Order: sequence, then C-alpha cells, then structure tokens
Amino acid sequence: MVNIELAVIGGTGVYKAEMLEKPKELEIKTEYGKTNLLTGNYKGRSVAFLARHGSGHSVPPHLVNYRANLQALKNIGVKKVIATAAVGSLNNDMKPGDFVVVDQFLDFTKGRVSTFFDGGAKGLLHVDMTDPYCREVREEIYNTAVKLGLNVHKGGCYVTAEGPRFETPAEIKMYKMLGGDLVGMTSVPEVVLAREAGLCYATVAMVTNFAAGISPTVLSHSEVVEAMKTSSQDVSRLIMSILETISLERGCTCSETATEVR
Repeated sequence: MVNIELAVIGGTGVYKAEMLEKPKELEIKTEYGKTNLLTGNYKGRSVAFLARHGSGHSVPPHLVNYRANLQALKNIGVKKVIATAAVGSLNNDMKPGDFVVVDQFLDFTKGRVSTFFDGGAKGLLHVDMTDPYCREVREEIYNTAVKLGLNVHKGGCYVTAEGPRFETPAEIKMYKMLGGDLVGMTSVPEVVLAREAGLCYATVAMVTNFAAGISPTVLSHSEVVEAMKTSSQDVSRLIMSILETISLERGCTCSETATEVR
C-alpha cells in the first residue's frame, strides 16, 4: 500500500519534480476521476508531485478536477501539501519576483464544485475557514524562504477569479478595495477541498506581474510563463529546502475539520 506523507502541487511554470530520486508515475483512481502523480524520494522522504494543469499545461483552471486531485493525495496517505501558484499583484509592495505565503482568500469563482460533502451518503459539512491555509506549513514556508534570502511576504489575500480570461481593470480595482493582494485562478476550490480532507495545505505564490490596470502593458499567458522561468531556480530551491526540513508531525487542527459531518 502506498503511504506518502508529503506532496507538492505545481502550478503554472512548475511542471516537473526534478528533485525526486527514482521517480515513478502513479495513477490514482477516485470516485471523482483519475489523477496522475509522480512519486519518489527526496532526502530520504517520500514525496508525491501533482501537476495541477496536467502535462504541458493542458488543463485550464476552471476545468481542473480539484476533487479527484485532493482525494488522490488523501488516498495515498498525504498529510502535508505545499502548493505553488503564479499570481498577479494588486499590492504595490508585492512586486514581480516576490514570494507570498498566502493566508486568506476571496472567492470569485462561478461554476466549480467546491465540496466533497454535498449531501447524500457523504453527508453535509460546513467547514470552518478561519485559517484556510495551515498555520504550521505557512510558518515553515516563510522561515525557509527567509533563510534562503528570498523576497517573501508572510501573508497575503489571494483573489480567485474564474478564468481562463484575465481580469478587467474594473475587477482589479474592486478586488483591491475588498482587501485582495493577489489574483489567480486556482486557489479555490483547492484550498477548501484540502481543508475538508483534513490535509495541512499551504500556498506559496510567485508574483509574475502587476494585474490589469496596474501593469503598464497588456497581459498575456506567455508573459506569466516567462516570468516563472526567471523564478524557477528560486522556486526549486525553496521547495527542496521545505521538503528536507518540514516536520512530519502535526500540531495543528487541520485534521479535525471534518468532524462535524451530518
């Protein structure tokens, strides 16, 4: 039986897990569909890598099978998840090239299934989202980034837009007024499902550009990919350092979130 406690979810620009020793492809079947993982060892620890957008960025954000992905990680024993995300910035202090350890989100998605518990046999769950991203994992990511000398922000509010189009300047202005710092297309429902599944989940966001109306240029996906290439070495260093040092013990309450299923 597979038992892997650590997982990395790679977003835009993070498609490979070159740090893994003896990598193996693993297909996990769930009631929500199939998920393909890459599994292996790093510094003596078992790690699973999941490319959120599939091979070659073939799956747009609104069609990612988030339930299958998170259920697959839970099925193989994962306890802690480090997710990466490429984001636009609404905050002038969070500049392209900076890292942000996300601590809150605003949900502007429209048509995504965002729960495992929609009644029926599985019951109903109103999951607490006071701390949507695990405090312990966030702290470990931040401390590691500081030690590596990266430009990192300890918190930030991630606005999840539906996509796949980019946002209008008017939307960006609204998000900023509501307290958003970053904008992307994938944190919800991923973070919600991870919480329902009892996983310790945190997102480290890489700022690739300023958002529409703030950026002096027209936005494009190729711009985001190019920016991620520039940051790829720092991203790899950060992920590898976290995987090597992160505690496998859990002192948080993430695993207790699904205790009120009705």
